[in-house]
Amino acid sequence: MIKKSLNEKNILGFEISGKLTDEDFESFVPEIETNLKKHEKLRLLVVFTEFKGWDLHALWEDIKFDFKHFNDFEKIAMVGETNWQKWMSIFCKPFTMARVKYFEKDEIVEAMEWLERKPEKVPEPVVPVTPY
Repeated sequence: MIKKSLNEKNILGFEISGKLTDEDFESFVPEIETNLKKHEKLRLLVVFTEFKGWDLHALWEDIKFDFKHFNDFEKIAMVGETNWQKWMSIFCKPFTMARVKYFEKDEIVEAMEWLERKPEKVPEPVVPVTPY
């Protein structure tokens, strides 16, 4: 199950519990896409409460979603309660250009504060140029 909230900025919050299903994605994805029309990039707060993972089809929908919205998020704060959720936050980093940071369940205030701060500038990678 997913509960949604949006603040006056570009921060969209979700509380995810139980096992994610197709029905969850049918409500989740349009909400994100509607808000992407209002904001160039979104910041996400994802709070896991007794999260049990995905059913197989929902996992596939999640993967497709990640590829479609690879560059649409600026920051993602993941607030969890288990080690596997912490590892999940590390695992998902290659699937997004967003800065992803994990917070423990009792650090939800810190997660929101991190999301509200301006992102730190990351230097562009230097690509060597070979003269002809």
